[in-house]
Amino acid sequence: MSNRVALVTGGAQGIGEGISRRLGADGFKVAVADLNLEAAQQTAKEIVAAGGTALAVPMDVTDTASVRKAIEQITAELGPVDVAVNNAGWDDFMKFLDTTEEFWDKILDINFKGALRVNHTVVPGMVERGFGRVINIGSDAGRVGSSLEAVYSGAKGGIIAFTKTLAREVATKGVTVNTVCPGPTDTPALRKFADNSGQDADKVLGGMTRAVPMKRLALPADIAAAVAFFAADDTGYITGQTLSVSGGLTMA
Repeated sequence: MSNRVALVTGGAQGIGEGISRRLGADGFKVAVADLNLEAAQQTAKEIVAAGGTALAVPMDVTDTASVRKAIEQITAELGPVDVAVNNAGWDDFMKFLDTTEEFWDKILDINFKGALRVNHTVVPGMVERGFGRVINIGSDAGRVGSSLEAVYSGAKGGIIAFTKTLAREVATKGVTVNTVCPGPTDTPALRKFADNSGQDADKVLGGMTRAVPMKRLALPADIAAAVAFFAADDTGYITGQTLSVSGGLTMA
């Protein structure tokens, strides 16, 4: 797979960083795309130091021009995108009745339309070349719902449905499209939520951990393993699937 180019949106931190590192270790040329260019540069630097190939690229998935410019840079410096991992996301926890339309728009623009923009830009080239792997990062919130995440759950449910439909449309073109749904994952974002919950952070994280049959939170590397599976050349007969990585929390 050393000649494959993999794009990871939101690839500098948290789950995205874990995915970027794993794909770099597997021999992909990794484009670490992120709003935070400094963090992306650090992640790319560490991938290179470990013997991999990586490029940090600024990308705002809510801006079509930014997406296109980033992909032009990736194509020029690494080559055409063979693997697209749509990981960039954002959420805030609140009851649906307390949300605003501005909040809805932000959630949908980042978590749903962001993936649409990236896929709309890179998938035509995959179809033309007869090879591609699209891995959209969903969430178990989109499969079973999640309290205080109504709009986010809806956006991730939309990602799951979109993935299945796109998979059908490109199934004869050598392009697979699958969804990876993380369960609770130990990232800075989750810990920030716990700190801002108004409750004891350790108790919040402890409650999440106890709910998981394996009695631990996921690590970014756990999610990355599922992404690497779908990104491989030899999983070309698997498409339109939704895979939860949740330690057994959801068995849908």
